[in-house]
Amino acid sequence: MSRPVGLVVGTGVDGVELLSGARALRITTPFGDVEYLRGLMEGVDAVVLKRHGEGHVVPPHLINYRANIMALYMLGAWHVITTSAVGSLQPSIEPGSYALMSDFLDFTKVRAHTFFETGKVVHTDVTHAYSEALGNVLAAEMSLLNLPVSTTHGVYVAAEGPRFESPQEVHMYAAMGGSVVGMTGVPEVTLANEAGLEYQTIAIVTNYAAGMSGAPLTHQEVLDAMARASTSIGVLLRHVVARVAALPEGTAAAERRLDFLLKP
Repeated sequence: MSRPVGLVVGTGVDGVELLSGARALRITTPFGDVEYLRGLMEGVDAVVLKRHGEGHVVPPHLINYRANIMALYMLGAWHVITTSAVGSLQPSIEPGSYALMSDFLDFTKVRAHTFFETGKVVHTDVTHAYSEALGNVLAAEMSLLNLPVSTTHGVYVAAEGPRFESPQEVHMYAAMGGSVVGMTGVPEVTLANEAGLEYQTIAIVTNYAAGMSGAPLTHQEVLDAMARASTSIGVLLRHVVARVAALPEGTAAAERRLDFLLKP
């Protein structure tokens, strides 16, 4: 079976039909079962994981991030593009725009953050947590499609959720250099780095974060913004998938660094 491109889709994109000939499948990982779709995108083998589950039923703090990333690793999806609905922390990053990531700040609290709990001690370097190669492919295609990109070097602030952030938290995140705030970026990105995957996030800016606009935040506001963006995201993913599939495999294929977890 060919090496697929991996897609992890979140709020607003998890209902978009991205694949042709899609098959609903399940894989058993050491951290639990994962349901996924496998099919073709513009003739390219691809797998799609719905981060919040079918019907968007799993809240951010209860997502089984380790199982999801392990599933992609086991399927050989060395290049992973994700989508994430986020709030803006900076006036220059306007709702309705898009951002690509280069770093993160982690303010999560109750999540399992590593594959390396038993068997070996590993300290993973995350200097380049988000793939520059994937970012370059996405940025070039977003320019061709005339999508409004606020930044290609954003800093993703990961909050625990599922509540929205307080205005004072937002002020702190912005002062610390955060670009956008979301609830799902960590530990997804750090686990992907532990697995040796090339990982990049398309952040869809749905609103200004709490206290910036003067209006209360609602989840419906996020859903409405994502509904407006979903078509463009689908077009973007279909346009880039062939270029992503042609990228070098990176470290995961050579090192197979999580294989110790698969041994009986």
